[in-house]
Amino acid sequence: MVTEKNDIREERNLKNETGAASGKNEMLKRVGIVGAIALVAFLLGFLPAWLSARNYENERDAAVKTLRPSVLQNNLATATINARRGEFEQARQQTSDFFTDLRAEVDREESAFSPQQREAVQQILAQRDETITQLARNDAAAVDRLTDLYFAFMQAKNSPAPEKK
Repeated sequence: MVTEKNDIREERNLKNETGAASGKNEMLKRVGIVGAIALVAFLLGFLPAWLSARNYENERDAAVKTLRPSVLQNNLATATINARRGEFEQARQQTSDFFTDLRAEVDREESAFSPQQREAVQQILAQRDETITQLARNDAAAVDRLTDLYFAFMQAKNSPAPEKK
């Protein structure tokens, strides 16, 4: 009789352990399902926002690419005006910045300049050292040189890009 009671107790303990284990398995399944649903909901909200942000980023990059030549033009115009006013040192610094930025734009992989425009800009870049030297010497001829550079840059910037085939 004692053995029967022990067997019954062991059987109950085994059922309790099995029931507890299956309850834990059910709980883990529920947590897994809730986690998967939460992940899907997150992705459904994230993907459209990410695609929208990517689209805006591309638009921004295109606007910046279009704007860069205008910023260069503005820098050269400011240098020309300062030289005309007799502020040669400030004009020299601005001219140096213009040539540095122009070189960076020409060397950029996604340059705003077409190959035809790059050729014209190379001729402008060739005058860098002489122009900066004239400005450093406070030479009045630098004003005319800067004016000529400005008009050459305008012509290069506004030259039509070749049509894509």
